[in-house]
Amino acid sequence: MRKLVVGTFVTVDGVMQGPGRPDEDREGGFDHGGWSVTYWDQMMGETMDAQMPKADTLLLGRKTYEIFAAHWPHAGDEDATGAQLNSMRKYVASRTLDKVAWNNSTLLEGDVAEAVARLKEESGGEIHVTGSCNLIQSLLRHDLVDEFVLWTFPVVLGTGKRLFGEGTVPAGLACVDTKVSTTGVTISTYRRAGAVEYGSFALEDQEPASA
Repeated sequence: MRKLVVGTFVTVDGVMQGPGRPDEDREGGFDHGGWSVTYWDQMMGETMDAQMPKADTLLLGRKTYEIFAAHWPHAGDEDATGAQLNSMRKYVASRTLDKVAWNNSTLLEGDVAEAVARLKEESGGEIHVTGSCNLIQSLLRHDLVDEFVLWTFPVVLGTGKRLFGEGTVPAGLACVDTKVSTTGVTISTYRRAGAVEYGSFALEDQEPASA
């Protein structure tokens, strides 16, 4: 079984919409695009480079695919990240696209959750999901995510698409790695750790509050 890893930039209040530029995603009247750009340092770049070789497949939603396909084919192979993205297998979940032109790209056919479940059954390295907020919601609803790499930026926006939306399946997680950039960005890796465990701080002889 291949591991499916969601790696995404989020604000402290969980917003993942439009991190890269002002016009990246204005859906819903969102006007805070580009909120991640000024926080990058050398450690973050090195961390990104270290994560890339673990994957041999990239899974993207339509909007993120179009952003990547408009940029990375022109970056040149001297850019290590661009070279890997251009050569690796890429699968695109879209209801509107009828073809994808970026090298080694394939449209997922049929039900997205079923198609992704089949990809996970294949042999190979990790499947990485980047950005792709709407796609991630489908993956969460069908309990297909094995690991999260969350880059939490010290920003609060109040509005925008959030990583964990309605329909997320409850799950316990284990934090297996955390590092902090010089700009205060926390990069944490969470792996599935079974079901949520519930308890109570009430004293054993304490009567439950009446309704």
